[in-house]
Amino acid sequence: MGFRRRQVIAAGLVANAIRPLPGFRGGLLGFFPGWLTGELAPHLLAGLAVDTTVHLTRGRRGRRDKVGLALAAASALGLGYLIKQGGGAGVVVRTALEEGLSEGFDADVPVSELVGAVTRRRLVNPFGFAGEGRRAGVVVHKNIRYAPHGKRGLLDVYTSANTPESGAPVLLHVHGGGWTIGNKEQQGIPLMQHLAAKGWVCVTINYRLAPRNPWPAQIVDVKAAIAWIKEHVTEYGGDPSYLAITGGSAGGHLTALAALTPGAPEFQPGFEDVDTSVQVAVPHYGVYDFAGATGHRAAVLMRDTFLAPRVVRKRYVDAPEVFEAASPILRITPDAPDFLVIHGASDTLVNVAQARSFVERLRETSRRTVTYAELPGTQHAFDVFPSLRSQAVVRAIDRYLSWHWHSHRDVRPSPPR
Repeated sequence: MGFRRRQVIAAGLVANAIRPLPGFRGGLLGFFPGWLTGELAPHLLAGLAVDTTVHLTRGRRGRRDKVGLALAAASALGLGYLIKQGGGAGVVVRTALEEGLSEGFDADVPVSELVGAVTRRRLVNPFGFAGEGRRAGVVVHKNIRYAPHGKRGLLDVYTSANTPESGAPVLLHVHGGGWTIGNKEQQGIPLMQHLAAKGWVCVTINYRLAPRNPWPAQIVDVKAAIAWIKEHVTEYGGDPSYLAITGGSAGGHLTALAALTPGAPEFQPGFEDVDTSVQVAVPHYGVYDFAGATGHRAAVLMRDTFLAPRVVRKRYVDAPEVFEAASPILRITPDAPDFLVIHGASDTLVNVAQARSFVERLRETSRRTVTYAELPGTQHAFDVFPSLRSQAVVRAIDRYLSWHWHSHRDVRPSPPR
């Protein structure tokens, strides 16, 4: 493949990352290349520089491809723009926190120097981060059974090698994958390693997948995992009275729904009386309008072309109550826990309008804090592997959860003497 053709492809990838293909089908096609280009922009810029340098040094001046060089220059400018956007994501989240939270939020809560050193290595090799946790003193207790569903009923617990005997804050991570694919080893690792290195106890779960196990098996399993945490997390040094929950995409949907339905009997068959409440929820690019109740075209298309045939295995017209019960936007009450909602403005898989509508409804109804960070130029799944953007967001979430945990401890009633 010649230099010009390579630059045409590069320019197309960069253009799609900056301005994704429009429409429902175009968004689906453009997601994967746009996601990788946006999150790997520094690596692509380095590759572009090498390719251009080789072309300039090997060819004679009169045979240099001016069109290819112009395309390379345009791509370099676009990649620089994407790098600036990615690196600024943490500022976007911190600004949202400072503007949206009550007095007392400390945006300057320190992050671990050890974690910072690990982060630099991750950015150089973003796909080799799985083993970095060991270097940061993180221990993973793998494949613990919480439900009788084979591999889908297993969870992992991340702890610091120096975790205290009791009282550490707890985070539950729920993976995404369209309710049909994915597992606990594939997502949320950067955030869990980061927090575990600072002393948190982090739990990540498998859960049953559709279409083999149609809805609501997925939320039932999340609730069962919460019940397991409440009963067993003290064995790993965790505080069962403080549980944060997070996840992206389908995991964001399950995060929000679990947070808004503590004790909902339809999602807790056989353990209806168990406390499944959480103190704070941090969903990323989640599906909040499962039923298409807002009327947004993208939400209705998702409901009818994917959720109904693949996840619920029922048509909306035949069982609207099932879809409505599964919609976080329709389950909001004044007693909702604190929320930090994060969504990419350029998300082509789950349109950002869902997040905006969900946050608006939360702010109208909930008595607790609701913070919303919308990341410019950001695609779906931005936090799957370490990148400038994902690491900036991880640090911002760290500051938010550290603030929330300390606030929770300060207001917790003293034990009886």
